[in-house]
Formats: sequence, C-alpha cells, structure tokens
Amino acid sequence: MKNVFLTLALCVSLSGMAQLVNVGSIEKVNIPTNEVNKIAAISPAGDYVLITTDYNKGLTKFDLNTGESTLVTNAEGAGFDAKISQDGQSIVYREKSVNNKHLRLTALKSKDLTTGESKQIVKASRNLNGAAIQGKTAIAINKGKMEKKALGSDKAKVEMPVVYVNQNHQLFVNNNGKTKQLAPLGNQCRYIWPSVSPDGTKALFFVSGKGAYVCNIDGSDVQSLGIVRAPKWYGNNLIVGMNDQDNGEVYTSSEIVVVDLQGNRQVLTDSNVIAMYPQPSADGSKIAFSTPTGEAYIINIAK
Repeated sequence: MKNVFLTLALCVSLSGMAQLVNVGSIEKVNIPTNEVNKIAAISPAGDYVLITTDYNKGLTKFDLNTGESTLVTNAEGAGFDAKISQDGQSIVYREKSVNNKHLRLTALKSKDLTTGESKQIVKASRNLNGAAIQGKTAIAINKGKMEKKALGSDKAKVEMPVVYVNQNHQLFVNNNGKTKQLAPLGNQCRYIWPSVSPDGTKALFFVSGKGAYVCNIDGSDVQSLGIVRAPKWYGNNLIVGMNDQDNGEVYTSSEIVVVDLQGNRQVLTDSNVIAMYPQPSADGSKIAFSTPTGEAYIINIAK
C-alpha cells in the first residue's frame, strides 16, 4: 500500500485558550505535486479528498487509504465550492465557460463516482448564485430561484433551507422554495462564504472587513465570531476557519482555528506551516487544509 501520509510534528500550545477539540495528530498528505494543488473538499467519512488546482480547474479524487488518484473532471471552475453527497458517491461541481459574446457562464453538474455517470443540474447561466447537496438531491439557486435534481433513483427532496449571496454580495435564504433577503448587519455590507448549519437552524457568513457571524435562519440573534475566514460548520455548535495574514503580495502566516458559538477560540496549527482553507469531514474525524505552495495536510481529531 502506498504511504499516503508523512508524520508531522506540529504542536500547538493550548495555554490561555479554550480546548474545543482534541487534536490527535497532523499529517502531511502525499498528493500529486505536478502543479500547485489544493484541497477542494473532503468526503463526509474522511476517506478521500477532492484536489483542484490553485485556479480551481478540474477535480481529482485522492483516496487517503490507498493513495489512488481518479480524475473526476477537467472543468474550469470545478474546484470552487465543490460538494460531496452524504454517502460520498456523488459530486456536484461548477463548469465555467465563455460564450460567443464573450460572457462568462457557469453550469452546475454532478458526477456519480460509482457509475461514472454525469448529469447537468443547471445549464450554463450568468446567474448561478449557489449550490448545495441534501441527501441524494442536488440543489441550485439560479436567478434567485431553487432548482433541484435527484442524484440517484429516489425523488428529489429538499428538507432544509439554503443560504446564498447574489452578484451584489447580499445575503439570502431560500426556505421551502420561498426566497427572503437577510440583512443581519445591514444592506451596505458585503456578505461572503454563506452556509447553513447541519440541522438547518442557523446561517453562517463572513462580512468583508468585519469577520464571521452566525444568526438564526430568519436573520435574528446575530453572534460575532471574530476573524474566522473561509468559515465552515463543524457540527452544529463549532466553526472551523482560518486566520491569515499577508504583506500585500504573499501570505506571511495563517493558522486553522475552531470557534464555538460563544466566540471561544482554539488554534489548531502553529507557525511551522501556512495553513489555509480548512475542509472538515462531516463525521468530525478529520479537518483537511492546504498551503499556498500546494501542500496538503490532515488534522486528525481524537474523540
């Protein structure tokens, strides 16, 4: 069996901070190094990651147990916000293109990893606002309206709300097919990185120049989490993200942090690595992250 991991000694002092998770180990992953790659997503069970280029071109499945690489797609833009179904068998991704009028378009597609079958969820559009997977249903918000398609043989079913931002970076929620604008910090803000908690009751988002926030799905009870960039839900009560610094040209440092809904914070990595864009597995066992130079790591969480 190929050696997929390199043992890495990254020790983080917990003195003076909350311990929200128990870091068992941090390991470097031997992903292909033919170009600057990064991790786009990790499977819910933590058994594989999706790798894309620094410019989000293509997706490759990399098995963390065997080291085997399997091409999923060469599509432009596929690495941006790629989604994996709960059973790990289906992937939903974007495909960017330019039409004969030189307008940039984005289609939403899916790939069944078992059969190799591809489906088009939304044809190429100028107005694809967001995407999600619930169970075996792919969801798209296109022109502010929800579209859904079954990824398997069962009927498409949407049971939780979807939050997204439009072209003007305003925040919206689509609940039961009805769209409502949320403005928890006002309409003048630039909202990015929106997502819904696994139980569907809360929205997570980042406001440029301010930080990360959580609110109820109706926009009420806004709670500040501080600077947690590229935030992701880690269960229903924790958020994982990054705290990055740059000099205007290159990143000088970045650490992976986890915070709870009260704002308590734990740093998971140290200054030995510039750790960015964490991707937590749904089962809570792993948090994957990348570096600006194309390295990939797995934080193993001890139960």
